[in-house]
Amino acid sequence: MSPFNEKTGMVWMNGKLVQWKDANIHIASHVIHYGSSLFEGFRAYDTPKGTAILCLDAHIKRLYNSCKMYRMEIPYTEEEFSTAVIETIKTNELKACYIRPVVYRGYGTLGVNPFPNPVDCAILVWEWGQYLGEEALEKGVDVKVSTWQRMAPNTFPALAKSGANYMNSQLIKMEAILEGYVEGIGLNVRGHISEGSGENVFLVIDGTIHTPPLSASILPGITRAMVIQLAKDLGFPFIEETIPREILYIADEVFFTGSAAEITPIRSVDKLPVGKGERGPITKILQDEFFAYINGEKEDKYHWLTYI
Repeated sequence: MSPFNEKTGMVWMNGKLVQWKDANIHIASHVIHYGSSLFEGFRAYDTPKGTAILCLDAHIKRLYNSCKMYRMEIPYTEEEFSTAVIETIKTNELKACYIRPVVYRGYGTLGVNPFPNPVDCAILVWEWGQYLGEEALEKGVDVKVSTWQRMAPNTFPALAKSGANYMNSQLIKMEAILEGYVEGIGLNVRGHISEGSGENVFLVIDGTIHTPPLSASILPGITRAMVIQLAKDLGFPFIEETIPREILYIADEVFFTGSAAEITPIRSVDKLPVGKGERGPITKILQDEFFAYINGEKEDKYHWLTYI
């Protein structure tokens, strides 16, 4: 069943709201042939104080940074784009939703040179539950280390959230699913832990939280940054460092973070149980703290929530 509201849903495209069924592009658009798209993914939550977008400013800033790396100038200011996100959610009358802004090279000419093509923008919103399954947040997921590596330095900018990069993610994801796992973890070209197909990775070892650095071909995750801040606030020792693959097998806890995945425990890697094979105590503490901010139980001192 499609998660999209195809009958009454509205999509923001280049400054106008259009019917979902009419939100189309030409087959000769540059993005279709050459993967020239940059995008974001984040959530709005139904909180006790009303609908709130999580880390709106940070996501829009990352979108603009991604586009800058690919020399794509967005024809709107960050403030205008943020306002358009809010307008799209309001128009679709959603209390909670997933938000997908995308900037892409549109219809102009075909050829590797992207400059003759217009820079088009769109914003989609839809209801979306737990990304890795309804029980994933509590029960955890089974993952494998992928045979596919993450992109090498100076090949693609890993710090950009580009559609082209997610062809690599698709290979990691498909391999995992076909072999009976929920997700895969990619290694970088040096064989060190990078990230999942769409999530950052954290490990807990003897009470210390570890995560790979930006130089490990990872996306600078917004939820990743939140978890790092929450860990520091809670007083957990934290290390950002290069992590060998085999640490996954002996860590006390491993978990994913991401706007879609939120904070999802990993209960096994390559059929080896992580810790006791269930969600670990530090993972649960971080989950509780994360959702306490969203549910208004904690003061929003970092201004993570934008109410609409």
